[in-house]
Amino acid sequence: MDEKPIIIAYYLPQFHPFKENDEWWGKGFTEWTNVGKAKPLFPGHYQPKVPADLGYYDLRLPEIRQQQAELAKEAGVSGFCYWHYWFGNGRQLMNEIIDEVVKTGQPDFPFCLGWANETWKAKQWNKDGAGDKTLIEQCYGGENDYRQHFEYVLKIFKDKRYIKINNSPIFLIYQPQLMPELELFFSLWNKWAKEEGFNGIYFIARMRQNEEYTKNKWLKMGANAVTTERTYGFEVNEWYPIKLFNRAIRKIFGLPIIAPYKKAMKYFVKDSDIEEDFIPCLIPNWDHSPRSKKKANILTNCDPKYFRQHINQVFTIVSKKRNKLVFLKSWNEWAEGNYMEPDLKYGKGYIYALRDEIKKHFGL
Repeated sequence: MDEKPIIIAYYLPQFHPFKENDEWWGKGFTEWTNVGKAKPLFPGHYQPKVPADLGYYDLRLPEIRQQQAELAKEAGVSGFCYWHYWFGNGRQLMNEIIDEVVKTGQPDFPFCLGWANETWKAKQWNKDGAGDKTLIEQCYGGENDYRQHFEYVLKIFKDKRYIKINNSPIFLIYQPQLMPELELFFSLWNKWAKEEGFNGIYFIARMRQNEEYTKNKWLKMGANAVTTERTYGFEVNEWYPIKLFNRAIRKIFGLPIIAPYKKAMKYFVKDSDIEEDFIPCLIPNWDHSPRSKKKANILTNCDPKYFRQHINQVFTIVSKKRNKLVFLKSWNEWAEGNYMEPDLKYGKGYIYALRDEIKKHFGL
């Protein structure tokens, strides 16, 4: 049988109260606030989505983090990619979770970091950004800031659980196009990593959806690989007159952009996924309405049985590659309707789907 892929699930550390959220949204606000008050927007719309086994958890509790790791192992997930929020000059948010994971050594489960390098806004969900209010700005402070950032992540890189490729810690950058000195950043971090005994950093640049033409740009600048997710591919690939008609209908009736998961999933995978420097992405479900309501993109009739078909698509490609990295979007993005954790409707359905397909394709 082929070697098992390295499946890294994006992990959101948003599920606990912290000072800034209290100030911006009210005391005790977490992602659960939006998840719990979500309502169906049309007949058959599956909302609200209610967590089952773990409930409305608080990530400050080590037993919750342990249970998450156990569920991920059951699914065959290789590790978590914790979203990392460094806004420049030492300013961070939600780093308490990864700091505690490193400090305690628990859970004993592999991980890496993904830098969510973007300004936080109170969004009105207008395409042109009109009405958005900046909450905290993403800044890039040059070499001194890059060094300070590196010093923070170095202790995380040195953790024995940190996922490395040929002794190079994986580090994903969410919005590489926003970085004014990306080549310099890559060069300095590689230099400093080598001075610490690593073989450099394994940089992964996430491309924006349907901008895969930028791939070579990021590789030439110093990225080792690229990735993207194609949750909106169904809309991009609609025949243009149909797209205009659908948008007009949605605007008139105040409806979100919707598509059946079964239709959309054929756009999740492309021929380019076979390239060794392209990392495919598994997508179990998607429903942004808890955050953006009627301005959401929603995949309807998401179901583990269709997810199995999508996994089969990805694994058929990955089995032919040497580079067997795969991202999973996501482990626990509940407010985007994008998660693997058990809910009241499907239980462990998504977990079993991934587990079974790994066994079928790789015999593990």
